[in-house]
Amino acid sequence: MKTTLAKNETVQRKWLLIDAKDQVLGRLAVKIANLLRGRHKTIYTPHVDTGDCVVVINAEKVKVTGKKEEQKSYMFYSGYMGGAKHVSLADFRKRRPEFIIEHAVKGMLPKNRLSSAMLKKLKIYAGEEHPHSAQQPESFQA
Repeated sequence: MKTTLAKNETVQRKWLLIDAKDQVLGRLAVKIANLLRGRHKTIYTPHVDTGDCVVVINAEKVKVTGKKEEQKSYMFYSGYMGGAKHVSLADFRKRRPEFIIEHAVKGMLPKNRLSSAMLKKLKIYAGEEHPHSAQQPESFQA
């Protein structure tokens, strides 16, 4: 039996639409990361980007469990002394709700050169509308 390895030129990508409304953040991020990597395909090859393009809508309505809404914080460091800044999840939900899902998915992708290419295929929008209707994304139940 011969093992076939996927090539980047022969991979056929689909566009998938995921509604994040009332989805738990971590479980949703795992499913999105697997779709971006191509783990759901039979031609999955770890060193080739075989994943699909994913459009996520309603990012502002994603659900978190426990007290994460108030207690979870994201840290940013400027590089200078005293330059650490902590921002809570509730503040991000008001200002930039797309960042919450993007940050969770980025942490679940491999830490190599492929991850940046995979993240470029992820499109996240806070509301219902998205500009990718020309690609005719298929609805995916996460």
